[in-house]
Amino acid sequence: MPQQKKLEVRSKQLVEADGLLFKDLNGNGRLDPYEDWRLTPAERAADLVGRMDVDEKVGLMLINTRFTGYQLAEGEPTSHDGILDERVIEAGTSIFATRKVFPTTHTIQQMHLRHFILRENEPPSRLAAWVNAMNEVCEQTRLGIPCIIASNSRNENGEMVFGMNDAVGIFSTFPATMGIAAAVLGDQAKGGDASLVDGFAEAVRTEWLACGLRKGYLYMADVVTDPRWQRIYGTFGESPELVAEIVGRLVRGLQGDELGPDSLATTIKHFPGGGPRENGFDPHYKEGKWNCYPTPGSLDAFHLPPFKAAVKASSFMPYYSAPSIKRSVVQAVDGVDVPYEEVGFAFNHYFLNDVLRGQLGFTGYVNSDSGITDNMCWGVEDLSRAERFAKAVMAGTDLIADSNNIEDLKAAVTNGWISRARLDEACQRLLVEMFTLGLFDDKTYVDAAAADATVRASGGWALADETHRKSVILLKNRDGALPLAAGTSVYVEVFHKDPRQSGKKTREAREQARAASGLELVEVPEAADALVLFLDPQSGNYFSATAGLLELTLCEDKPVRGLNGDWYPETTVTGIQRFRDLCVAARAKGQKVIVSVNVSLPWILDGIEPLADGLLAGFSTFYDAQYDVISGAFPPAGRLPITLPASEAVIAVDADGLCVSPNDVPGFAKEQYMPEGVTYAYTDVDGNVYRLGHGLSYAG
Repeated sequence: MPQQKKLEVRSKQLVEADGLLFKDLNGNGRLDPYEDWRLTPAERAADLVGRMDVDEKVGLMLINTRFTGYQLAEGEPTSHDGILDERVIEAGTSIFATRKVFPTTHTIQQMHLRHFILRENEPPSRLAAWVNAMNEVCEQTRLGIPCIIASNSRNENGEMVFGMNDAVGIFSTFPATMGIAAAVLGDQAKGGDASLVDGFAEAVRTEWLACGLRKGYLYMADVVTDPRWQRIYGTFGESPELVAEIVGRLVRGLQGDELGPDSLATTIKHFPGGGPRENGFDPHYKEGKWNCYPTPGSLDAFHLPPFKAAVKASSFMPYYSAPSIKRSVVQAVDGVDVPYEEVGFAFNHYFLNDVLRGQLGFTGYVNSDSGITDNMCWGVEDLSRAERFAKAVMAGTDLIADSNNIEDLKAAVTNGWISRARLDEACQRLLVEMFTLGLFDDKTYVDAAAADATVRASGGWALADETHRKSVILLKNRDGALPLAAGTSVYVEVFHKDPRQSGKKTREAREQARAASGLELVEVPEAADALVLFLDPQSGNYFSATAGLLELTLCEDKPVRGLNGDWYPETTVTGIQRFRDLCVAARAKGQKVIVSVNVSLPWILDGIEPLADGLLAGFSTFYDAQYDVISGAFPPAGRLPITLPASEAVIAVDADGLCVSPNDVPGFAKEQYMPEGVTYAYTDVDGNVYRLGHGLSYAG
């Protein structure tokens, strides 16, 4: 006899069959196939799909952002002791409310949504209590279908950014994803492997499951090829082999060898790769709607390998962008030419069916990116919203993200634009995941009281500290400027684009310098043996296009010509002239100048590097970890996961919009496609080449 599952119900009853207990989710007093945990997820999903009406199926195929009630002001409507948000939010009042947002209970019980995106940064016990309350409401419905909560990453350091870093600091906090890649490259350079990623995945899985989070928009498998793409900081860099190794390990570590009750279901993004931008512009806005493939073989050689490695992920997310015929040559996948339909990949039948399912062998479901039927509907702008739903679903997209538009999706069904067979297929795929995760059975509710302790006890905290230190890259060490000897007095300052952030981060960096082993903090630069200056540049916004090409030099009020011919000022670092003055004055006095650059984009360092004796690269790396490297308490180990461009000349774009270095080729390989004699990678005054894999040690 199968072992009895430990079942918990809060409004429905249990039913007995064959000496075992099951949830009577539809309240009919008998065991139905979808309630029978002895059956396979596919069998249970097929039975449940047959019991659902059109409204329930439509609601299941939408995932929308959902707020908790914790942050609401007193007097605003909540339920479940303030845990659930029961407000009505009118359309257009925020980025989350492009359409009218309804109360949580209404959304679940009347609109039938069961997939939700969490973007708030609450402690684990509060997150768990919220997930439990959501599922209590779900249990009360006709069929008792539970909900599943998704989130973007929560385990990497960085500034809060919607859609990327929605939450920071609650869970074990690693460096940014490129920092993880830098640490892995460092381990491999010493003869090791990428097993660091296994520990990272285990920490993420353990911490999220404690809170009831069962689905992660994790991680970006995009290979960096266009240096001006604003989302580079969320990638694992430019090496197809490295990115494939990392995302393959992440899928196994988060889900297991097969999806199961203890898995964190993984959504890999953004198929078939967001790297080949048209001169960096992002498809969150119309200027970046195209993926460009000007180089023969680039799609298969550079962009698809990570997705092939991650093919066992529970779901894939297509990118907003569309393949450009004008900017591309014919590409082939496994020797088969790919026809271009100039529509976004969530609407692209060939890429989703022939390439993703047919050639890569993907069997999970397709989860669109946010807003494809409203704003980022590239190639189908002229269609109505109902027609856009139909185009996406019939192309192979199963779940439409950040939408509660049940009306237009239902209209597409009732008009016959979405077949009933395709509707059922999408729901079947979505439900198989939920059954496999145990959400209908013993994994509906979690122990909220234990969540904080579980997260605190995670091995991720210690591994994160080690990874921060391993992520630091020593780019340059002129005349053995580093490590700084014990007792060295240091002046510390941070330069950011936002002066308020500069002040805040300077205070943090100085406070951690006081605790650093062997270093003595001084308050004025003139009193220091060495200046330790942190540069944290920022460029662009992935929700709106810059007037010209994204700026990669470290500058303030730099005159830049926009694409329309007009000039405008561009700033990536406020106070950059003060930074230069500090460096020049210090070197004139014989003080050492140590500079650390936060590499969120492949910055052009020709105006910065010559001023530094020691140059480091970090990736939202904690200051204390960088001080350990600066002082020699931890040897520099990181290696560059991307190539830094030599100058603006090697990424110049002509009047026809063509870049001198191809948009679809990684930095380490660009030179073979550029004019003869042109070197893409930056070379410093000591002859170090800042190409993929570069990193110095103190030994030489």
